[in-house]
Amino acid sequence: MKLGIENLIDNSELRKRLKNKRLGLVAHPASVTSSLIHSAIALPAAGIPIAAAFGPQHGIRGEKQYNMEENQDEMKSEFSFPVWSLYGKTRRPSEESLRDLDIVLFDLQDVGTRVYTFLTTMKYMMEACAKFKKELWILDRPNPAGRTVEGTILEKDFESFVGAGPLPMRHGLTLGEAALWMRDHFKLDVQLEVVKNLDYSPNKKGEWGWPSEMPWVNPSPSVPNLSMVRAYPGTVMLEGTWLSEGRGTTHPLELVGHPEFKTKDVIKKMHQIAPEWMKSCILRECYFEPTFDKHAKKLCAGFQIHLDIPRFNPEEFKPYRLMAACFKAVKQLQPDFELWRDFHYEYEKDRLAIDLITGSEILRKWVDDPSATPSDLEKLLNQDESAWAKQSKWIY
Repeated sequence: MKLGIENLIDNSELRKRLKNKRLGLVAHPASVTSSLIHSAIALPAAGIPIAAAFGPQHGIRGEKQYNMEENQDEMKSEFSFPVWSLYGKTRRPSEESLRDLDIVLFDLQDVGTRVYTFLTTMKYMMEACAKFKKELWILDRPNPAGRTVEGTILEKDFESFVGAGPLPMRHGLTLGEAALWMRDHFKLDVQLEVVKNLDYSPNKKGEWGWPSEMPWVNPSPSVPNLSMVRAYPGTVMLEGTWLSEGRGTTHPLELVGHPEFKTKDVIKKMHQIAPEWMKSCILRECYFEPTFDKHAKKLCAGFQIHLDIPRFNPEEFKPYRLMAACFKAVKQLQPDFELWRDFHYEYEKDRLAIDLITGSEILRKWVDDPSATPSDLEKLLNQDESAWAKQSKWIY
């Protein structure tokens, strides 16, 4: 397989179109070639000079650990060009940052989940390029979560920095494909070029969206491996709860736990509630003590979601449903357990974090309703997943 950046470097016709243009680059640590050369180095080496760069959440170097830790503009850095922050005093590209550019090259590794902020950063860049009449080229990369779709579609009025638009939690698209969908859905008058992945086989058994020859580089600090990426469409919902998602451990977003978590009882109850939602993974009872974030320095009981097993199949593994069953089990076993965390999440103050993350009140209300059954949620999920599958036809 050839990545979008490699397709650009190897394609003389595409390179000709960039000649004598002033180029911006949106990048982070995973913006690398298959031989792990960073885009900011590989592009100039191929005769494609960069005039400015943009760093998304966690920074262009990926050095900002916390979710809402801002990074600042850098007019002087180790790079030979200025680096503008897309997660600082503003999350949208400014007119000043784009003024001297002709084309922006967008080269971020995504994880295929709506909540991951790089999707919204791309939308904001599309809107800015449309407003200031700049070209935008998406250097596409694989979707390591594969093509499977899961979750309810984000509802109107639930847009946020973790909700770019009416997509399901796990949307099945590459960023390039998502850009094509956004351009048409939001009617953006942007000059858009998607430099495709070549020979990309996202449904290849054993790879499931991520080519075996491609090393994994963290696109952000808490994305250390493919198991995390594949669990993330479910475990990201833990950010809206008082359950730990394992931040501050070596397995962030693969762990679930709490100082008062009744692990054996919860796992047993999850199997009773919806055994069909428990496929293609093993939940291993464990203990962990986060060094920071929720329950820091406290011993948490919980479980690790293991996907590094022979029977893993992304078409069967449903992380959104898995975590829904976990929340339901906790509420059934401990009705008075304070599950939902009320705090300012990604600059939003008027809605519960869990509703911003899931894109509606559906999941929370289903968990809190003692009479609501798995089939009730399954019906809503199937409805939205089918609707999305029909409209997201940008798969190439």
